[in-house]
Parts: sequence; structure tokens; C-alpha cells
Amino acid sequence: MDAIESKYLLNKEQLLALIVEKLGGCSIDYSEKMRFVHGTRKDEEPHSAAGVLLLLHFRSNDPVSKHNNGEFIFQLIKRSAKVTQPGDLSCPGGLLHYFLDPLLRPLITSRLIPILRGNALKYTLMKDRSTSRAITLFLTNAVREAWEETGLKPWNILFLGPLPTYSLHLFKRTIFPLVGFVKREWHFYPNSEVETIVEIPLTTFFDGRNYGLYSIETSNDLGEARQDTREFPCLIIRDNQGKEEILWGATFFIIINFLKIVLNFEIPDLHGKRVIKRILGPEYITGHHK
Repeated sequence: MDAIESKYLLNKEQLLALIVEKLGGCSIDYSEKMRFVHGTRKDEEPHSAAGVLLLLHFRSNDPVSKHNNGEFIFQLIKRSAKVTQPGDLSCPGGLLHYFLDPLLRPLITSRLIPILRGNALKYTLMKDRSTSRAITLFLTNAVREAWEETGLKPWNILFLGPLPTYSLHLFKRTIFPLVGFVKREWHFYPNSEVETIVEIPLTTFFDGRNYGLYSIETSNDLGEARQDTREFPCLIIRDNQGKEEILWGATFFIIINFLKIVLNFEIPDLHGKRVIKRILGPEYITGHHK
């Protein structure tokens, strides 16, 4: 990590301002993707849309932190065995509710709940009307879902900006990611969909030793069309007790895209990196409870 990166990564106000500026100027495909999703609603297998929150928090003077002045961390959820993609790390969020979320949206657009403020509000209003409405709709969706899943209260979130969408491969679903800053420490109250919170220091992504390849083999139970083995870049996260978590897939790419947009970051060369193997069974698609 060079001096320029250190200047931003360890300085709370400078990085927050930079994030808002970079995301505010980023090209966003929300209105186009929403038109596509709406166009499939009468299909036998319609495409779904989901808003998620990429949560950043700045922890000051953490005794276990490597940085005495504090540091930024991503706050992700680990999905429970009762939902699809069990064990994966993801951003809190979930499927758009076509009745409830438009009904709740005025709470955010009227600023009754102080999520959308300052330059992030300015950049949102500068978008074309359909894009601006889509951003606030999915912000409402993601905030509601995060509250339900983790107990994170809406008034503890500051919106920093939207990220481009990401479409899943195993599911007919498009993710609409939005970046939020968690203003204060909060108590985690998980629902049945969440096993725990996993915190990743932002600086972890700048250490090439933390990267690997996730080798995924799909089992026969997923059908012949899905029987193959593929390798994906991943981040290997180790806690103080040596336990490992693997960040891969949609959430990995959402965070890497965020770092690329904000800090011109590129993942390191993965040649010769550790390979971690995993077999995906039918429970990955359906959840163990089914």
C-alpha cells in the first residue's frame, strides 16, 4: 500500500468525501436493468431484482486494530443454513418488494430518515429522473432488508452512492448495490437468515497474500447443464484464532468494483495462489430447510 492509498484509507473524512465524489460521477445502469426486470415479470421464470448495502464503518482506536488511529472496515453478513447460498459472505439486503418498498420510499426521499444527505443527495438528483427514482427505491429496499436481517437501524446509515449492478449466474437475479456508511457502533440482532457479522478491514484487500482461487465443482444434483468446475478469485480472511472465511462471487466483485472506482484498485496476479476447493450441492440453490 503506497503513501497515496494510506492517505485515504486511514483518513475518515477524506475517504468518505472521495467515495461520494467517485460514486457520484460513476455511470449507473439501474433504469436499464429495471426495464429488463419488468419485461420478464410475466415469464415462466421471471428475473428478480435485489437491493443490497455495502456497509463501511470507521472504527477508531480499536485495541485489536493494526492502526492506532482507527481504520475502515466492511461489515458483511454470513448467510445461515436456512437460506440459499448458505455460508456465503454477502452484503445485507434482499429482494425488492414491489408494494412495500415504493410505499416506504418517501421516508427517505423526504429526508424524514436522514440517510440521503449532502453531496450524495446532490449527485442522486443530478441523474435522470428514472435513474434517480431507481436509486432511491433500491436504497429503501436495501435499508429495510438490512434492518430486518441484522437490526441495523436506518438512522445509523449515511448513503454514499450507488454502484453498477451485478447479475448472478446461478439465479435469475440482478443485484443493485448501494454503499452506506455506518455512523456509530451498533448491536447485532440477526434474524433466521443470518448466522453472524463478518468484518473485513479495507486494507486487507491491498495485501496480495490474502488472495486465492476458489475452485467450485457443481454436484450432479444441480443438473447436467450445471455440471462443471470453475475457478473464481477470492479473498481469504483469517481471524485471530486462525479461522478462515472465504469471500468470493458477487460480493467479492462488488467490493473489487467499488475499490476500482474509488481508488483505481486492481486485484493482484493470481498465478500460483492457493486453490480452495468446494462442491456445491442442491442446498446451495434451495437452502437446507427445503
